Amino acid sequence: MQTLDILAFGAHPDDVELGCAGALLVAVSEGKKVGIVDLTKGELGTRGTTSQRLKEAQLASQVMGIGVRENLGMADGFFENNKENQFAIIETIRKYQPSIIFCNAPEDRHPDHGRASSLVVDAAFLSGLVKIQTTHNGVVQAPWRPTQVFHYIQSRNLTPNFVIDISAFMDKKMEAILAHSSQFFDPNSTEPDTFISGNAFLEFVKGRAKELGHQIGVDYAEGFITQKLLGIRSFEAIIQKTT
Repeated sequence: MQTLDILAFGAHPDDVELGCAGALLVAVSEGKKVGIVDLTKGELGTRGTTSQRLKEAQLASQVMGIGVRENLGMADGFFENNKENQFAIIETIRKYQPSIIFCNAPEDRHPDHGRASSLVVDAAFLSGLVKIQTTHNGVVQAPWRPTQVFHYIQSRNLTPNFVIDISAFMDKKMEAILAHSSQFFDPNSTEPDTFISGNAFLEFVKGRAKELGHQIGVDYAEGFITQKLLGIRSFEAIIQKTT
C-alpha cells in the first residue's frame, strides 16, 4: 500500500491543476507524497475527447512530479452524492490514507464542483467509521479519516480561510494547466469557444493568484476554505506582510 500525505480530488481532469496545483507543487518540493483523483473523465466537455483528456491529465501530473493519479469514472454532469459513489471514494481514501484532502469549491459556477465537494466531504467522514466495511484487491481495509479537508477556490470569488504562497511555482502551475491543451487557449484550434478556452481565462487565473498573493505580501498565492479550525505549531509559519 502506498500512503500519501496529500490526496487532491477534482470533479474534472483539470480542476486540481486550476485550483491547487501551486500548493501541490509546494508539497512535492518539500518531499511530501501527493496524489490526484479525478471523479469523471470530463466527457461532457465541449472541447477534446475522453482519451485526450486522460492523456492530458497524466502529462499534467508529470509536470507537477506526481506519480499517483486515478480516475473513478463517474458520470460527468450526472454523478450523485450517493452510497455507491461515497463507497468508491471511501475505498480510495482508505487505500492511500492521506492526512490532508483537497477538493472542489463548496459552491461554484459548474454544478459538478459543489456536488463533488459535498461528496468528498461526506466520504472523508464516513471513511473513519469502523462499521463501514470496504475491501481493496480482496483485502479488508482499515478505517481512515484525514485530519483536514480543504476546498480550493474555482470560478466564484469565495473568501479563503487561508492562503498558500505559491510564488516560486506559479510558472509551473501554468505549465500544468496548459498540459490540458484541448481545454485552454490555442489560437489554432477550430473547436467552439468555451468559458475557459480564451486567453482571458488564463489571465484571470494568474490575476486571482496575484491578488491573493498581494494580500499577504508575496507575488502569488492560492486560497483555501476549511470547515475545521486550523492550528499552527510555530509563529515562524506565518507570513508577515510589511505594512
